Formats: sequence, C-alpha cells, structure tokens
Amino acid sequence: MQKIVTFLWFDNQAEEAASFYVSIFKNSSLGKISRYGEAGPGSKGSVMGVTFNLEGQEFFALNGGPHFKFTPAISLFVNCETQEEVDDLWKKLSAGGREDRCGWLTDKYGLSWQIIPRALMELVWNADPQIAQRAMKAMLQMSKINVQELKDAANAKVSATST
Repeated sequence: MQKIVTFLWFDNQAEEAASFYVSIFKNSSLGKISRYGEAGPGSKGSVMGVTFNLEGQEFFALNGGPHFKFTPAISLFVNCETQEEVDDLWKKLSAGGREDRCGWLTDKYGLSWQIIPRALMELVWNADPQIAQRAMKAMLQMSKINVQELKDAANAKVSATST
C-alpha cells in the first residue's frame, strides 16, 4: 500500500463510483470491498468501503453517509497526452455531471476533475511571457481544453497598430 492514499467519502455509492472510475481509466482495477457488520453505522452486509487503483494511484472509497460532500477545492488532476484522450475522458467523466471552466468538470458523484493536456502546461508555463499570457487568455475562455485552439492563440502574432 502506498504511503498516502486518496480517501473519497460517498453517501452510499462507493462501489458504484469505484467501478465507474475503473471502467474509464486504463491500467486500473478494483481492490478489496469491506462490508458493515453488526456495529454499523451502515446496515449489516452493505458496502462500507472499496479500494481501487487508477493508473497506479491508490484510492479508498467509503460509504460514510450524507454528512460530507465533495467540493471543487479538491480535484483529481489528469495529465493527458493527446486531444483524443482529453475528449474521451471529458465525455465519460462529465456524463451526468457538470462541465465547468478551464478543464474542470464535476462527475455524477460530485467529484471534481481537471482534464488537462500536457500542451496546456507547456504553454502557460512557457518561458516567453507573451506566449504564456496568450495561452492563459485562451484557456480562460474554454470549458473542455482544446489543444489546437491553445496553440493557435499562443502562437498568434500580436500586431502593433498606430493611431
């Protein structure tokens, strides 16, 4: 078990959510499923928790009841290599959820994700501040990140006009 594991609190959808996430990401698997016993607080035999692995990252999902909800202050950041990967993950993870700005979405369980192409990070952290600013400005107008639009904006020549 890795030293630090992401712990996700669900009302009662831990197993369903874990299965959903594992179905989306390659190199992923479900782990152990634990069930509530006599002591509760869930009903005896119902799923208490599920361990699962997404792309080498371990997670623990708990059915803890309605006491806590996810917030966008914590999100899962997914590094994507291609526009196709961005498009695929965006479509699957946003289904039944909500598309937000700047590569963020909230899935149908309320968990926030950032679906970010590597090209975005390269452009907004570019050593040339003009390229970085143009890429940032373009990104701020997007929901799902479009790599080609970012590149076009970042590489656009700003013409000086005289009045």
